[in-house]
Amino acid sequence: MLDLACGFGRHSRHLAGLGLRVTAVDRDAEAIASLQSIPNVTAMVADIEHGPWPLPACRFDAVVVTNYLWRPLLPSIVDALDPAGVLLYETFAVGNEIFGRPSNPDFLLRPGELLEVVRDRLAVIAFEDLRVESPKPAMVQRICAVGPLHPHVAR
Repeated sequence: MLDLACGFGRHSRHLAGLGLRVTAVDRDAEAIASLQSIPNVTAMVADIEHGPWPLPACRFDAVVVTNYLWRPLLPSIVDALDPAGVLLYETFAVGNEIFGRPSNPDFLLRPGELLEVVRDRLAVIAFEDLRVESPKPAMVQRICAVGPLHPHVAR
């Protein structure tokens, strides 16, 4: 599985602890260095905003993205998913500016934007666009979507 823009790897650590093999990618070399010794984690430093997509030939059974948005990468994120894979994506949405950062519209999903990203490519299992209270109040959008060959997709 791929944990993109993983930071210090909260999700990578958890998933690797469950026995899953995780590729953790972030541009922060210090954060990635903290993952180097974690069993089941392959840690990679890559500037995914200004460099080429770091995993052009790889497909993952799951892709996890949280608290990160760089719109030019959205097609590459979907392309990185195996046809039977699962996409889990959650980040801040319009309306979050009343709670603080991020407040720049470049980093806030527009209403229904994650649905548009996967339209005609993935099947949506769950989608939410809502206010959360924990760990702090925020407006978020989250989606769970699966590839066309996933067992939960009706054929």
